[in-house]
Amino acid sequence: MKSPVALFQRIAALAWPVLIAQLSSMTQMVSDTVLTGRYGTTDLAAVAVGSGIYISVVMLMVGILQAVAPTVAHHVGAGRNDEIGPAVQQGFWLALALSVPAVLFLRHPDWLMQLADVSPEVDTRARDYLATVAWGLPAVFLYRTFYAFTNALGRTRVLMFISLATTAVHIPLSWALINGHLGLPAMGGVGCAVSSACICWLAVVSALIHVQRTPAYQPYHLFSRWQPPRAAQLGELLRLGLPMGFSSFVEITSFTLIALLVARLGATVVAGHRIVGNLSALIYMLPLAIAIATLVLVGQALGGHDGTGARRAARAGILFATGLSTLVSIGVWFVREPIMAAYTTDPAVRDLAASLVIYICLYQFFDAIQTVAAHALRGYKITFGPMLIHTVCFWGIGLAGGNWLSFHGLGSLLPPQGVAGFWQAAVLSTVAASVLFGFYLHYASQGATRD
Repeated sequence: MKSPVALFQRIAALAWPVLIAQLSSMTQMVSDTVLTGRYGTTDLAAVAVGSGIYISVVMLMVGILQAVAPTVAHHVGAGRNDEIGPAVQQGFWLALALSVPAVLFLRHPDWLMQLADVSPEVDTRARDYLATVAWGLPAVFLYRTFYAFTNALGRTRVLMFISLATTAVHIPLSWALINGHLGLPAMGGVGCAVSSACICWLAVVSALIHVQRTPAYQPYHLFSRWQPPRAAQLGELLRLGLPMGFSSFVEITSFTLIALLVARLGATVVAGHRIVGNLSALIYMLPLAIAIATLVLVGQALGGHDGTGARRAARAGILFATGLSTLVSIGVWFVREPIMAAYTTDPAVRDLAASLVIYICLYQFFDAIQTVAAHALRGYKITFGPMLIHTVCFWGIGLAGGNWLSFHGLGSLLPPQGVAGFWQAAVLSTVAASVLFGFYLHYASQGATRD
């Protein structure tokens, strides 16, 4: 039985490369915003609209493919090495199948673009962005299957190296394609899409070379004993993955939709909210990385019929994530003014954003609990109930409740709160989610321990 210190060390060893990989991926998105913003406002708006749609689709599909992680982790814990390769192969087949509707959707986003209600010029460029970036989706899904697989093995450093390498290629390539440097045509915002599609395929090729050249992967025979699609295995992946994908979709849209709802409050409010949302997303990468590591340890323990070990791993993950998130939030609170100044020179936007920082400090503590608990439940192969909790809390309390607090308030008790109402509801939604997930995980772990 591992000591708490040993568990913390194991979680940290798995989590820090994932954290760097995630931050590296966010750097790619930030660089696209900066580069297109310098090229032109219309292209920036087109990339903002297009990337919002793209990320929502990717999060939905990638969430489904994350079912590979608990499946492989259970096989690892049970010592069933001969079943790992076939499970990953079915994940690859599922990735290819999911890429078909995803590509078609991005290349024909008519009804969604009509809802966006943007100018004809922005509409055209956003459609061009989506049509171009769509060709990278098969690579995205194949790579994320590899991502889930190698995470479950506990081999996370390769993910960090591939992410850093693709970021190093993406930024200068986007710069050249957007502005027409190095003999390339000036493509504006579409250049970001070309670069993104290219580096997606670069990531897949890098992963393939890594697997082929690393002896540690040889026992799994990923490519030497290829199996055709099998309905039973694909059905099990979908049973686990569909709720996971929808949960991810709910989480991402519960924030992306706020920007649309607060647009009526003016550009200053939208800008202030975007800054705080971006800062919150950066902090969230820390508990998310710990949550992914916790899922792996819980899944491996359960695969080895060690219910007590799984419970201890889940508890350690929650304590680790909440402790670090609390420290980071306190640090952000004390340096909030310099952070806001780094984001914008507009005093009104800066003051509004600074006033919202208190909410993300409160939000992050409870979000760390629910994030790790939800991922731990995935380690138990429990995904449907968590999906319902995410939907009720984030869409019900967070989005609908935030809309009510922002524009209606609570009568004489509380006037309309403006954009702060969404953040107040976000805190309430994560408090509710952390309590519900805490109880859910407690009873799931109790049952596994008895078994």
